[in-house]
Amino acid sequence: MVNQNKESKITLLGAGPGDPDLLTLKGVKALQTADVVLYDALTNEALLEHAPTDAIKVYVGKRSGEHSYPQETINKLMIDYALNYGHVVRLKGGDPFVFGRGYEELDYAASYSIPVDVIPGISSSIGVPGLQQIPVTHRGMSESFWVITGTTTAGGVSQDIYQAAESNATVLVLMGLKKLSKIVEIFKAAGRHNLPAAVVQNGSSEDEKLVVGIVETIESLVQQENIKAPALLIFGEVVSLHPSFKTLVKQYASIA
Repeated sequence: MVNQNKESKITLLGAGPGDPDLLTLKGVKALQTADVVLYDALTNEALLEHAPTDAIKVYVGKRSGEHSYPQETINKLMIDYALNYGHVVRLKGGDPFVFGRGYEELDYAASYSIPVDVIPGISSSIGVPGLQQIPVTHRGMSESFWVITGTTTAGGVSQDIYQAAESNATVLVLMGLKKLSKIVEIFKAAGRHNLPAAVVQNGSSEDEKLVVGIVETIESLVQQENIKAPALLIFGEVVSLHPSFKTLVKQYASIA
């Protein structure tokens, strides 16, 4: 039921990488006051339990290759619901501003003079490696990290990967599983055949899967274990700190 007495407001809320317990306390409070929740495919639907029972919950898709709603439509829905119902929580996987197109939604809301709050979420780029005991930086091993999209708007591989492959930084690639073969080729061209690498499917979720290897072997491991999207690709010496890597050292030495 439309309530004209409520103030229009939008909250861009990061849902984190998958585990519903990783939502921030501030995020819980926002959901508890929601009149409408627009949620993505990569958000855990258990989070909707924090919203009032009479709040409107609208699934708007937004998964790589399976977009049920184009971004323009989501923008318009967000505004329409805010104007007609009040507080809209735009629930997005990970963090809204890490390949989440959050600023586009913020900017669109601003064009209608609707106030927007942003509540960060744990990005899978950092949170998922951490949950696997893989630090993205480590003293004496990695002084920085890159977070790169695996597939650009044009459908190709980001040019940043070529530069990242030449560095000593940890390289974290989101939405890159379909481009793994090309990405591996780039690292090999940079002479990084033996660089530790890992791929995590559905990080932090119950159906999480992990493969750990090196650039030379990671593609075959992904095929053997039937790793599917969404998956995070991790390249860097820090992967060698994962507990399972130590058991593979002899195998890697024979490849070198």
